[in-house]
Amino acid sequence: MLNTIKELCTINGVSGNEEKVRDEILKKLSPKCSYEIDALGNLIVTHKGEKPSKKLAIFSHMDEVGVMITHITSDGFLKFSSIGISGNVLYGRKIRIGDKNILGVVGAKVWHHLTADEREKHPKTENLFIDIGAKNKEEAEKYISLGDFATFDEPFVVMGDEYVSSKALDDRAGCGILLELLNSDIKMEFTGVFTCGEECGMHGAQVAANYVAPDVAIVLETTTAGDINGTDSGKVVCSLGKGAVVSFADRGNLYDRKLFAKAFKIAKQNNIPIQTKEGVFGGNESKVIS
Repeated sequence: MLNTIKELCTINGVSGNEEKVRDEILKKLSPKCSYEIDALGNLIVTHKGEKPSKKLAIFSHMDEVGVMITHITSDGFLKFSSIGISGNVLYGRKIRIGDKNILGVVGAKVWHHLTADEREKHPKTENLFIDIGAKNKEEAEKYISLGDFATFDEPFVVMGDEYVSSKALDDRAGCGILLELLNSDIKMEFTGVFTCGEECGMHGAQVAANYVAPDVAIVLETTTAGDINGTDSGKVVCSLGKGAVVSFADRGNLYDRKLFAKAFKIAKQNNIPIQTKEGVFGGNESKVIS
């Protein structure tokens, strides 16, 4: 599965530009599965088998965060709109732009030209630009078109024995897991949905969910960990190495309590590490905070 996730992460697929990711998933999909692509670009796959009493769908999104080029200045710098990400994490990052994979660096007004007030604030997206080394607008236009997508130039790196670092792990990791489930010998029939547009409002998932109309839905998604030095214990959402995370709520949803309890019951029966926002259960851990 690690190789599959790596291959998916290396593909650039900002929201609205997921075609290459979808094509790669289709290449890896078992011929035993049937599929369709809706008008928005969602990939809806049926894993054939014995039909359960309730219709199950498992979701994962194909898109990643990035930017879209909106203007080229007379000096050859690129202005952009962000897609699913804020300016304070873009400054100084290397990115790749468009189908030509043009390398650029996100910059802003130099430090010694900033006012004292500006130095205390995170740079806003509208004050950032991308430098591709062009001398002027005409030279930049040889390589860049308005509307081009760009994403981080971050390689897939294995860290130690257990961890990886890469762009697009959100949510190509979920896509890799869903692919493995669809290609498995699971006897039960279920629907796998690879959605588009999650980073710009989840419109793909909304349309697909209404179309598939499952009785039970499971979303495979990444989340942020806070177990780093200096973090207040109350802000540690979850911890690396302590198992999968099962959410009971987020800023937009309260999840089904029966499904939440079922996940913990299965984990306990199979000695599988699993975490909530505030506790861990299974494996070598035995702590649950409700």
